[in-house]
Amino acid sequence: MPDGFTSREERAAFIAGLPKAELHLHIEGSLEPELMFELAQRNRVAIPFGSVEEVRAAYAFSNLQDFLDIYYQGMGVLHREQDFYDLTAAYCARAHADAVRHVEIFFDPQGHTARGIAFETVITGITRALDDAAASYGMTSKLILCFLRHLSEADAEATLDAALPWLDRIDGVGLDSSEVGHPPAKFERVFARARTLGFKIVAHAGEEGPPEYVHQALDLLKVDRIDHGNRSLEDPALVARLAADGMTLTVCPLSNLKLCVVGDLADHPLKTMLDAGLKATVNSDDPSYFGGYVNANYQAVADALDLSKAELVTLARNSFTGSFLDDAAKARHLAAIDAHS
Repeated sequence: MPDGFTSREERAAFIAGLPKAELHLHIEGSLEPELMFELAQRNRVAIPFGSVEEVRAAYAFSNLQDFLDIYYQGMGVLHREQDFYDLTAAYCARAHADAVRHVEIFFDPQGHTARGIAFETVITGITRALDDAAASYGMTSKLILCFLRHLSEADAEATLDAALPWLDRIDGVGLDSSEVGHPPAKFERVFARARTLGFKIVAHAGEEGPPEYVHQALDLLKVDRIDHGNRSLEDPALVARLAADGMTLTVCPLSNLKLCVVGDLADHPLKTMLDAGLKATVNSDDPSYFGGYVNANYQAVADALDLSKAELVTLARNSFTGSFLDDAAKARHLAAIDAHS
């Protein structure tokens, strides 16, 4: 075992209680098959699966697009405010069980408004559950609206317009969905507008797309954080820049494995990122589809890469320092990590 642990079980117990934040979580990607079936029945929506087991069997992907095809299909059972509340409340309960103290959640309004679901229905359900999680668990949260990059910039502009009445509840805007062929440059103008409105800026870049997409996210979108960023390692100058700038990368190990970004977790670049001085974090991405919530991601990558206590503490500290919390809140969480360690 690495420094700080005498057994795998001791490391697992340490991870289980380690205070952490989750910065890369698509709330629609936390839709468990059981809830999918419940909501399909509630809303009389036909789904092409006869059982929970059939749904789980369908969660075999060879790339990002394979996943997105079933992801958008599953999203179709979400119709009412209560559906979005139930979805978000279920995630918050799972995160709380994993010692997650703060969450920064993505949501994809275009995936709902295109189906005739009102923006208000979506955000009201999500924020009501986040408020209840704050009351029940003391869990703080930030909400990040993501634009679907396979759609047009004009569509993203319309979505930003729809978000204007909710500026007090939305903290950032991001960019997700099919990466290859949809570079960040496609959305430069809408992100410039979002910045003028005071939003924090994040973007998926360098998951399947090339290092150039990371450069564009930095230089054109002027992001505050990079989601994924794995392929940055192909560009030594980019690695040096990210390290020098202290740019947070929201890394998702089990997602990378499930989507064949890596063939084996033993080959995952997380440890290489840390060794290069990159501010990497561990997150679950779309946990119901990729096989695990945040502690499962910590545990899997810790086992595969034999991470030390110091490295796990660094990852947890990065999750708070890379968050959009204020300095006082960050300090409280860092003190809790120190107390656990």
